[in-house]
Amino acid sequence: MTQASENRMARPTQAPTRLPALLRRVDPAVATAFGCIILLLVIGSLYSSNFLSPDYLLQQLKVAAFLGVVAAGMMLVILLGHIDLSVPWVMTMGAMMACAAAGFGAMGPVIAIPVGLLCGALFGLINGLGVAYLRIPSMIITLATNVVAQGLMVLYTGGFSPQDSATPAMRWLATGAIIPGVPNAILVWAAVSALMVFLFGRTTYGRSVYGIGNSERAAYLSGIDTRRIVMIAFVISGALAAFAGVLVAGYASKAAQSMGDAYLLPSIAAVVLGGTSILGGRGSYLGTVAGVILITLLQSILSVMQMPEAGRQIIYGVVIVAMLLLYGRTPASR
Repeated sequence: MTQASENRMARPTQAPTRLPALLRRVDPAVATAFGCIILLLVIGSLYSSNFLSPDYLLQQLKVAAFLGVVAAGMMLVILLGHIDLSVPWVMTMGAMMACAAAGFGAMGPVIAIPVGLLCGALFGLINGLGVAYLRIPSMIITLATNVVAQGLMVLYTGGFSPQDSATPAMRWLATGAIIPGVPNAILVWAAVSALMVFLFGRTTYGRSVYGIGNSERAAYLSGIDTRRIVMIAFVISGALAAFAGVLVAGYASKAAQSMGDAYLLPSIAAVVLGGTSILGGRGSYLGTVAGVILITLLQSILSVMQMPEAGRQIIYGVVIVAMLLLYGRTPASR
């Protein structure tokens, strides 16, 4: 038998080995999340014939964009093995301060969005300093700053709904369409997603985040400034939460008390559903995107089914516990 014929006979045996290698690179959690998205689309189409229409799907992506911005910052913190419970009122504060800044003369509309982001970044800095340098557990310090932000906003508004309105720029970001038929909110989320993908995959900072999440001690001994990395992560999380608040205020034309409360549990659920380990060090941003879409579709279907809010919260809690049991039992070296 010649060498050429031997090569031809060998080719069929090489093809099957490539497919399993490709499948092994697919994160089971991400694949499961996208599979659940398809399942929810099918279920939704059974309840409403308009569920799969392009207009309805674009509207769902628009709603998902607000949650997606929050979840991006939440994922960064969770990858480090921490949690950010200050999201609800940092988000509310960013929206209220942005709307309030709009009333400061001719420059008000110009500085409104930066003021909102700055307030969120400031509270993120407080969280980061507490966790990274004072070694306060993230659950404690972020819960405390959430209460502080709540107190400050209640003091500012007197406990009533704020009267300040969103600026035209805020409304344009949330409800406008620079591309006909595509809401700007989706483009904003796409831009945030691109930055997060670049951060995680192409920067030393992103690799350091994964290293600290796997073992903070090992990362420190390898020369990584772990405290600075953690502090910056909380600053980014706070800024993104405030930015999401700005977008929601633009969508509703004004800020409201407790407007961020509805985003804390779904943002955590979206990150965990996407396969990010609650212990840190493992996860992909694509999974978080899938988790955000999954949560949004789940909310939509529950609304169509007229599920009460209490039932929705129970479902969120059950989903998080189930994912913790599934992904949180892997051993972690610290």
